[in-house]
Amino acid sequence: MGFKEQIDTTRLPEHIAIIMDGNGRWAKNQGKFRHFGHESGVLSLKDIVEGCADIGIKYLTVYAFSTENWNRPPEEVNMLMELLISTINQETPTLNKNNIRLNAIGDIASLPQKCIDDLKSAMDNTAGNTRCTLTLALSYSAKWEILEAARKLAKKVKDQEINIDEITEENFASQLTTTNIPDPELMIRTSGEHRVSNFLLWQMAYTELYFTETLWPDFKREDLFEAIVDYQKRERRFGKISEQLN
Repeated sequence: MGFKEQIDTTRLPEHIAIIMDGNGRWAKNQGKFRHFGHESGVLSLKDIVEGCADIGIKYLTVYAFSTENWNRPPEEVNMLMELLISTINQETPTLNKNNIRLNAIGDIASLPQKCIDDLKSAMDNTAGNTRCTLTLALSYSAKWEILEAARKLAKKVKDQEINIDEITEENFASQLTTTNIPDPELMIRTSGEHRVSNFLLWQMAYTELYFTETLWPDFKREDLFEAIVDYQKRERRFGKISEQLN
């Protein structure tokens, strides 16, 4: 029996977040340049998006480019931006065909203008799709996001739009870039690293974490289904004891 057949479709995580790690190491293992790993990683992303839509995952958020990634060699950054543009343009028709909405979070204004324009066009083009929402975290930093939310609330207090006592968890969360997306129940990180790397820090307060040694270009939908099966075996207590859940 495959992992897909083991999944309880009545207990699916509504939102899965993924740190797609290991493209460079995968390419090195193949004796190839890093850009070959990134291009192969796009193929894995396509497979995972289709796998999520196939079984009924409503939200998928992937860490595509962090603010720290700007520190990589300029030629790699330029290649990643070009790959982003070409992938968005190529895949928009497929997203529409599969009824998948494209979304983006992060400091989008810091991206090259061509990226911004093509990203906005694709998001507008797929805005009516309802099967699954694919969110790309681009030039994203959870610390940046939290600081931005704090600044927005501070300004509201300064402008006397709200009282400081009115700042609640819900109020704060409404200022985040994920305001219309539920918090992820499952976070997957590939390549054997065991950290969250400044990704969705607020949103992952109670997220189940799944780490795999598999490098991202080798991570396919069967690996996704295995992670979901593992997730469904866990008891999510949210501070309670087991007896309170029955």
